[in-house]
Amino acid sequence: MRLFYSKTSPYSRKVRLVIHEKGLQNTIISVACNPFDEVPELEAANPLGKVPTLILDDGSSLYDSPVICAYLDSLTPGRLIPESGRERWNVLRWEALCDGVVDATYNIVMERRRDTQEQSAGWIEQWKTQVIRTLNHIEATIDMLPSQVTLAQLALGTALGYLEFRLPDLDWRSRCPALAAWYGDFSVRDTMQHTLPK
Repeated sequence: MRLFYSKTSPYSRKVRLVIHEKGLQNTIISVACNPFDEVPELEAANPLGKVPTLILDDGSSLYDSPVICAYLDSLTPGRLIPESGRERWNVLRWEALCDGVVDATYNIVMERRRDTQEQSAGWIEQWKTQVIRTLNHIEATIDMLPSQVTLAQLALGTALGYLEFRLPDLDWRSRCPALAAWYGDFSVRDTMQHTLPK
């Protein structure tokens, strides 16, 4: 299998975390690329030209990160996504919530890259409000994370790492001390250290 990814993409990082947690490093060739450049092999596998994209051994491809994570999780025992029941939907809900934080953060980053006079302060504030409201919710419910490591923790670690990487001015740690403590412990995990954005 071949994984097209970007070293700074949080969606790619979440997939790479799953690869490391599941011990699949030796079965997947990781190809770093810039999706904003022309990457013919990536575009042939995914007409959207987005990362992450996983090319399977039979030549078919999977995208985007929730689909790839679910597929990789199915390859070996010790599920990061429970197979059924309330626990499954709880983990997937956490993933969706954390992916939403990533989406809003990414939108802010891209908006700030536009010429100053073209930026929408209103949209930036809207996305910031979404991030802060969601972090406050997570701060209040952090004790509801599953007791063992699942995709929920990987998605949360990805979202917080991306916030620190791209929006240090948000200073989320000061407003969310319980979440900051959780992230302080989780971010030293080997898989987190091996997938740091560069």
